[in-house]
Amino acid sequence: MRIAYQYKLLPTYEQRCRMDKWLDLLRCQYNYLLADRFDWWEMNRCPVNACPLVCRLAEPREQPEYYGQKRSLVSLKQEREWYCDLHADVLQDMVKRVDLAFKRFIKGDKNGKRSGKPRFKGKNRYRTFAYQRVKPDCIQGNQVTLPKLGEVKLIQHRRVPDGFTIKRALVTKKADGWYVTLTLEDKSVPDLPAIEIQPTETNSIGVDAGLEYFIENFGFETPPF
Repeated sequence: MRIAYQYKLLPTYEQRCRMDKWLDLLRCQYNYLLADRFDWWEMNRCPVNACPLVCRLAEPREQPEYYGQKRSLVSLKQEREWYCDLHADVLQDMVKRVDLAFKRFIKGDKNGKRSGKPRFKGKNRYRTFAYQRVKPDCIQGNQVTLPKLGEVKLIQHRRVPDGFTIKRALVTKKADGWYVTLTLEDKSVPDLPAIEIQPTETNSIGVDAGLEYFIENFGFETPPF
């Protein structure tokens, strides 16, 4: 069983500036990777027998995909050293968001429903970064320990239930401050299966009060027919 608890953070000035910088760097790289996907898709989506007679031939290259763009993070940190300040899980989650947004646009979700064309993120439109793994004891007292950010104060309005383990952390910037959403898991509690019941004649019951009930109780005049 998995649940999510959200707490308000009280970061210091240095921590707020650092998290703002992280969001800006993630937004820039998100737009770059998304533009790379659109560029390849626009150049290679037409089959060979349906291409226009006059067109610019695209240079042959591999299709951008999740694992390829994930490997590009190594060269990104070498070419742009300021990206080394970001945690690896935070960068990889950004690549996953690009992959998910583009796949929903091209292929659709598990039900085949396609989403709209993903948009590039403008200033203050990228507000969340995620840690895919955090220590189970990251909360000590009124502080939470986040990788590369250190101990951040939080308002713990409710305690983590006994038996639950902290698996994931999402840090979000809202209008009134910073928040952290912790994903808690307890493997001893099974998830409730979703049971879909198809209505049939045997498992359906219909109740009809009839017109006489409404006429007698609400004083309607008896219709002439």
